[in-house]
Amino acid sequence: MSAEATDQAPFGRRRGLPRIDLRNLRRFSRAALLGSASRGRLPDAIEHVAKVHRAHHPGADLDVLRKAYVLAESSHRGQMRKSGEPYITHPLAVTLILAELGAETTTLTASLLHDTVEDTEVTLDQVGEQFGEEVRYLVDGVTKLEKVDYGAAAEPETFRKMLVATGNDVRVMSIKLADRLHNMRTLGVMRPEKQARIAKVTRDVLIPLAERLGVQALKTELEDLVFAILHPEEYARTRELLQAHAGRPDPLAQAAEDVRGVLHEAGITAEVLVRPRHFVSVHRVGLKRGELTGTDLGRLLVLVSDDADCYAVLGELHTCFTPVISEFKDFIAVPKFNLYQSLHTAVAGRDGEVTEVLIRTHQMHRVAEAGVIALGNPYASTEGADAPRASGPTPPAPAGCPGCSTGRARPPTPTSSGPRSATTSPRTGRSPSSAPTAGRSACPRARAAWTPRTPCTATTRTPVSAPGSTAGSRP
Repeated sequence: MSAEATDQAPFGRRRGLPRIDLRNLRRFSRAALLGSASRGRLPDAIEHVAKVHRAHHPGADLDVLRKAYVLAESSHRGQMRKSGEPYITHPLAVTLILAELGAETTTLTASLLHDTVEDTEVTLDQVGEQFGEEVRYLVDGVTKLEKVDYGAAAEPETFRKMLVATGNDVRVMSIKLADRLHNMRTLGVMRPEKQARIAKVTRDVLIPLAERLGVQALKTELEDLVFAILHPEEYARTRELLQAHAGRPDPLAQAAEDVRGVLHEAGITAEVLVRPRHFVSVHRVGLKRGELTGTDLGRLLVLVSDDADCYAVLGELHTCFTPVISEFKDFIAVPKFNLYQSLHTAVAGRDGEVTEVLIRTHQMHRVAEAGVIALGNPYASTEGADAPRASGPTPPAPAGCPGCSTGRARPPTPTSSGPRSATTSPRTGRSPSSAPTAGRSACPRARAAWTPRTPCTATTRTPVSAPGSTAGSRP
């Protein structure tokens, strides 16, 4: 943050790590950065942030963002980052990161102003007078967080100090995470020893913090940036591996088409996406399994409308493909501590390749990516109709569903019994088994949501098993 501010630009500029695209912000003149109030529109530099914010919050008040940007730009005027860019590009980038994750207006306002008290003559009282006590509280929390001694690792005492410094407001921590992400993206202009020091603190403290807050979108990119700095050789090998596979046919694309066909035939509306693994994930899978195939470089993501559809998709996949029992996990019935919800499974196709599949609703996906940021203001007394519902008391069971105490369709638990005999998966220790049946669910709504089609029609798709005779062995 303040370490990036300098009185004048350096003579030379080295190429840094990939950074956020602010639509060529560096080419704007100061007039373009500030904009003209007489036009009755947002300044050019903040306009893109406002569009992204409106996409998540259509009714958001953009006047407060313009007001905050004008104050931040005028306060940081004359300050330059070590990359040679005007310092105002940093709070703009931090705010855009949070806007893309769906942060509410108060958080974005505080992120625009998060360095003003520490690096300029603006006081907390001025912030409070112009933007209210809530924004003042968040800016104060970020300022205090900069003074926390992180220690050597992500120990409980370190997190306790962070919670005390931020007043237990997770929005302060989300601003700090976005701030660190942008600094890591532009870390290439720093000395190598300083890069390593910042990367180690990020690895030991802030990445575990992002995991605890459920902000996977920030966590995964931070992991890759740290990986590139602290383990450049492994990073280079992983990049070469991904580049080598880039020119080959993608088996995940074919698997996605097969899944779309199965779900279309079953009448289930779903979005099936290929979700590539990030660098650190590929590296970890390689250490675990040895030689990697195309299906190891990503997973399929199936997005549906509600919980019952998640289990309907699971049933169809386990009917028309060979499931790998050891890979099945139900984080919908039992969410993770950071609010993460999803169904995890893996299925083997006709060629024996095992594909991992994540099944979740659109709202679950939003919370999985943005974590606490997707929850908005945790202290608001009322929420809008479109407010996230990933936390809070569980809604009562719908009428006609007395056997379901949580109001959610229960998973059709996979077992080893069924019409198909289990075969050996291409991955050692991952044994495919038969498809579940709706009769194993105690919830009437789950049975109504998914009725197994036995068997899949021979002219379209048939239940397939991994060919045991050709299955390879993997660690």
